[in-house]
Amino acid sequence: MEEKEPVKEVEKEIKFHHPIRTLLLVDIIQDRDSRPTLLWAAATILFGTLVYHWLEGWSYLDALYFCVISLATIGYGDLTPTTPESKVFTIIYVINGVVILLAFFDRVRVVRGRHMDI
Repeated sequence: MEEKEPVKEVEKEIKFHHPIRTLLLVDIIQDRDSRPTLLWAAATILFGTLVYHWLEGWSYLDALYFCVISLATIGYGDLTPTTPESKVFTIIYVINGVVILLAFFDRVRVVRGRHMDI
């Protein structure tokens, strides 16, 4: 029986790694403190989609695509704002997007760091 006791101790310390859950950010989505950042990102994308649809006349899909590409700081250049209003909005929108990315990366760091301490 004494041999099984150390095995149980080791089993308690084994951390299970779920690569699919990690890839899909399930731990971040389930974290209650991360929800404001996720809602901020979703609201920004929705708002940007509506604004670009209205200002540029793009389809909702094109506007959504442009928002995601811009907020991710990729910027392929296949869609570009043409009106002065759209350009000013894009400047503010992209700066906001960088802040969202930083806040999101910080939440990933905090949540995953917390899991490492277990």
